[in-house]
Amino acid sequence: MTTLNINGRNMSVEAAGDTPLLWAIREQLQMTGTKFGCGAGLLRAPAQFISMAKRAILPDHDQRRRWQEITTIEGLSAKGDHPLQKAWIAEQVPQCGYCQSGQIMQAASLLAKNSNPTKEEVVAHMDGNLCRCMTYSRIQKAIMRAASEMRTASTATDRRAT
Repeated sequence: MTTLNINGRNMSVEAAGDTPLLWAIREQLQMTGTKFGCGAGLLRAPAQFISMAKRAILPDHDQRRRWQEITTIEGLSAKGDHPLQKAWIAEQVPQCGYCQSGQIMQAASLLAKNSNPTKEEVVAHMDGNLCRCMTYSRIQKAIMRAASEMRTASTATDRRAT
């Protein structure tokens, strides 16, 4: 039995040592926002925050015993109102929707580290997250919109505190 901290809650998973984290999340814990992708880790569809933005598909699945905290797309916002999720809708990013949870989680890892990224930093950080529908320009716009909204909200909170 392995205990994982997922979305701020400790959860126990009973699985063989070589079970991919993705299967434990989707099958045992029934958090289906994380997608399988290609199975080779090339599409990066199952991106999660794992001790701050490592991939859920890793060559050594035993590494999950060392992960401290995992955030899935379900944990980004219980109501689906995270600035990235709202920006995704405003910029009409989703087409087929398959890559969206991985794209959003990768973008969230960027904004957690850099609240004011340049377009070049967005492109570099998102490099390798594939979108079959080719909505890359919309993804970039949504990330920039969310970053701006997050900075505005942070400034407003700071003003209220003083």
